Amino acid sequence: MSFNHQSVLLEEVIQGLNIKPDGIYVDGTLGGAGHSFEICEKLTTGRLIGIDRDQSAIEAAKERLSGFGDKVTIYQSNYSEMKKILSLLKLSHVNGIILDLGVSSYQLDTSHRGFSYRMDAPLDMRMDRRQELTAKELVNQYEEWELYRIIRDYGEDKFAKNIAKHIVLEREKQEIATTFQLNEVIGRAIPMKIQKNMGHPSKKTFQAIRIELNQELEVLRESLNDMIDLLNSKGRICIITFHSLEDRIVKTIFKDNENPCSCPPSFPACNCGKKPKGIIITKKPILPSERECLKNPRAKSAKLRIFEKF
Repeated sequence: MSFNHQSVLLEEVIQGLNIKPDGIYVDGTLGGAGHSFEICEKLTTGRLIGIDRDQSAIEAAKERLSGFGDKVTIYQSNYSEMKKILSLLKLSHVNGIILDLGVSSYQLDTSHRGFSYRMDAPLDMRMDRRQELTAKELVNQYEEWELYRIIRDYGEDKFAKNIAKHIVLEREKQEIATTFQLNEVIGRAIPMKIQKNMGHPSKKTFQAIRIELNQELEVLRESLNDMIDLLNSKGRICIITFHSLEDRIVKTIFKDNENPCSCPPSFPACNCGKKPKGIIITKKPILPSERECLKNPRAKSAKLRIFEKF
């Protein structure tokens, strides 16, 4: 299966990056290189650095961007390593960064990757297949309270406690090794009358397991400030989220960089000495148009936020 992924909010991202023909840009979630291709089209003497955890994405992106020659440098890594990668390239600052978070269409649609609850496959869900821990180990080895916490916090599922309990009961009988086995367990944990009026019962649990397994929120929370520091003056970072917890992290960190003052509101002047690093361009997130959502239903939950460095 070829790596196919429809880039969400493509025009809005390209406009939001405010691309300079001689600028340096980083795509921290390269995927199928949809955003990167459009960035490269606007570069003359500039360059693009692409980063992705997924080997299949790396291979597809190399092929798609091959026409741009040495304007493009690609690394298989996590975007949390961006500062280190730029240092290897003797770069200290860049003009723009794009992150398109979450799981790609290719990953969802490739059954053996185990991301989708709609296809029977081994429980895997690793974005970087060099990683040892898989969803199967997580589901079969985590303590019940850990499973409950993950499904409650990352899946925001009100049946989290019952789902965790049913997982533990099932694995005492047999190992839960496939997506459909896990589906059956989750189905038993949620009352049928509730299931009739909801989406797929497994959606939130699968999302929660994927986020935990790939440490998606931790990576974002721990590296976003560094990425803002990597920007040149007037450089911009564009981040597309698909999950309320991701969006909250981005919104909070952008706000803290725009207004870092920690002085009590009663103080007549700031004494903490913390200086703003830039300005939030998107006071409200940019959402996909109705037309885009009709063409690509997976775009529905997307939100784009943009920050510009002073």
